[in-house]
Amino acid sequence: MNDKIGLFDSGLGGLSILKGLIKELPNEDYLFYEDSINNPYGDKTEEELFIITSNIVEYLLKENCKIIVIACNTATTICIDKLREKYSNTIFVGTVPAIKVAYDNHYKSVINLSTPGTKNSQKLNELINKYKSEIFYNISGENLANLIELNKQEEIDNLLHSLLDEYKEKCEALVLGCTHYSLIKDKINKVLPNTVLLDGVEGIARQVKKQLTHRNLLNNKNEKGTITIINSKSHDLIKRSIEILEKND
Repeated sequence: MNDKIGLFDSGLGGLSILKGLIKELPNEDYLFYEDSINNPYGDKTEEELFIITSNIVEYLLKENCKIIVIACNTATTICIDKLREKYSNTIFVGTVPAIKVAYDNHYKSVINLSTPGTKNSQKLNELINKYKSEIFYNISGENLANLIELNKQEEIDNLLHSLLDEYKEKCEALVLGCTHYSLIKDKINKVLPNTVLLDGVEGIARQVKKQLTHRNLLNNKNEKGTITIINSKSHDLIKRSIEILEKND
């Protein structure tokens, strides 16, 4: 019986999505695959990333996942269409930068901060062309996701200042175009204190609930679900993930 919600990301970033899902669907069982050994996804070729993500999907399906959430903007923008074609009987929910959210909220000046892979993807550029604000900056976070993964606090601060200082008085909103970035909102807020930070966590949780409800796949038990975390690089990294998951935002 397919009974779990499966998620995967290139490491810790997907925890922000997992938190949102648990809040929306607390009775579901979750299996989160952190692919830290292949982090960062943003510097992989399309072919490399499709092989990597296909292998993870195979694993999650063998573990009886009823839906798979691609909790990574890069993997979504580059691979979701191919994955849907290859696994046509599988329900996929992806993660894309919240550019439409910025547009719908009428922010006139917006930054999209994402990995090099996401920044240059066709899917992102289609989103930008459709929902671009009056003033729009599409910038690369360079090695930021990897620094977050490695917990390099000083280097994270230095890179954020290097990337964002020039936008301090220019932008109303910043789209967190990588799920890793949602884990350092406090640091980004210090660099851009007057800028609203946007991610797609709530929208993804609602979409997962909608998909499961439509197919009558919601878990109807009256108790909290289980959470299982797998890390492709080291079991020791899971301890940090649990700490992040339990931290109150």
